[in-house]
Amino acid sequence: MPAAVVRLDSRASSRLRTRAGPVVDSIHMIALEHVTRYFGDVAAVDDVSLTIPTGGIYGIVGQSGAGKSTLARIVNLIERPDRGSVSVDGTELTALRDADLRAARRRIGMVFQRFNLLGSRTVRGNVELALELDGTPRAQRAARAQEMLDLVGLGDRAHSSVHELSGGQQQRVGIARALAARPSVLLSDEATSALDPETTSSILDLYRRINAELGLTVLLITHEMDVVKSICDAAALLENGRVVESGRLVELIQTPGSRLTSQLFPIGPIPENVPADATVIDITFAGGTADRPVIAQLARDHAVDVSILGALIERIGGTQAGRTRLELPAAASAAIITDLRRQGLLVEVLRGADAAAQTGGIA
Repeated sequence: MPAAVVRLDSRASSRLRTRAGPVVDSIHMIALEHVTRYFGDVAAVDDVSLTIPTGGIYGIVGQSGAGKSTLARIVNLIERPDRGSVSVDGTELTALRDADLRAARRRIGMVFQRFNLLGSRTVRGNVELALELDGTPRAQRAARAQEMLDLVGLGDRAHSSVHELSGGQQQRVGIARALAARPSVLLSDEATSALDPETTSSILDLYRRINAELGLTVLLITHEMDVVKSICDAAALLENGRVVESGRLVELIQTPGSRLTSQLFPIGPIPENVPADATVIDITFAGGTADRPVIAQLARDHAVDVSILGALIERIGGTQAGRTRLELPAAASAAIITDLRRQGLLVEVLRGADAAAQTGGIA
């Protein structure tokens, strides 16, 4: 079941003071404030401020070299930022001393791209490792490890060698190990990038079930837009160490000029055979508008022929959404665009005599 969201009385402060002293936001599981990390003269993470709500699945997406993995290591303070603060589950990690930091890190379960399993241990032995380091008694370790292996579908492989497992099964062991210490956050750093599409889908289904059943906040670091589309409620786009866009996917989809939306719906360039005087628009649908016969209706209402140049429909952030590219006759384009915007649709004009004036958004 989803984690409960704490709602504070409007007269009360929405911020809490932690044992270490600094105040942190009480409704966000993770809060980064002006975080910067240099390697030499290069800012791998550059003045990043980001808040990640409790109980959701959040994606940080970007191409190789964007700073994603550095940001992941900063979240659990494996990498300490040169500037800025990091708060997780109500505690400002950057204000803690080493002993307190080690204890706070137990609230963050980490899943790695390359599994990082110990070949000298059995499957269950790998899951027990974090509990062993915490000093958990042997019987409790064994019971908890078995419980987590059952959760990820590997209960019958507890005594197997990790070398006997497939890549997807090894990743499930890594997830079970990350969950063993009962974290508040599950942090996954490119955990599906080395897996085939079918295995990736099964791992994402597992993340979704873990989020629903355990109420964990899941933070996915990925370069794969398909991962974001498949599972995330919200996301941030990282480029050259900076967050260029962030928010709930259903809101970003309806934001004019959203770069993340363009990458979620990559229709491609305008075909070369489209007449130079034609108007070309992109219509973005979300929620209830995705099920309406919008294009057929506008063709009837305006008595025009409309050419579909491209279209994509996906289920994103739990909402049916899509983008359609249309070629419109220039003479009727202004009236059609006005009509579409009155219906609550996001319309972006890519080509046309009035493109500069028409590009806007939802009326």
